[in-house]
Amino acid sequence: MKPSRLIIIAVILTSLLSFQFTPKEKQLFSTNLRIVIQDDLGNIQEGAIVTLFANNDDYRASKNPLAGPAVTDKKGRVAFKDLQEQVYFVHAAKDQLNNNGLGVQTDTLVGGKLNKIAIVIQ
Repeated sequence: MKPSRLIIIAVILTSLLSFQFTPKEKQLFSTNLRIVIQDDLGNIQEGAIVTLFANNDDYRASKNPLAGPAVTDKKGRVAFKDLQEQVYFVHAAKDQLNNNGLGVQTDTLVGGKLNKIAIVIQ
């Protein structure tokens, strides 16, 4: 092989290795969460109020919200951006409907991705 090809290959390999071991703080994409609110029949709920909490104690006391309240769009969606890779607790309500006693906890969010969940209110 010619020396110029070896240099190009070395540069490419070095670039790939450095990208693979980039610290989480320098990820290209942030960790986001999209929540769809629907009723127990599966109908999307525009105008629902959604609040995100970092732990169960704050969720139960309805204090120290991490994000929100945010209002769902016409597709029943709300998004929270730049989150940590952890479990979150979600409160959703519209009129007399809410998710109390139903699914309120997310799985641990996957870093650098758009995580999606559906929450049922009744």
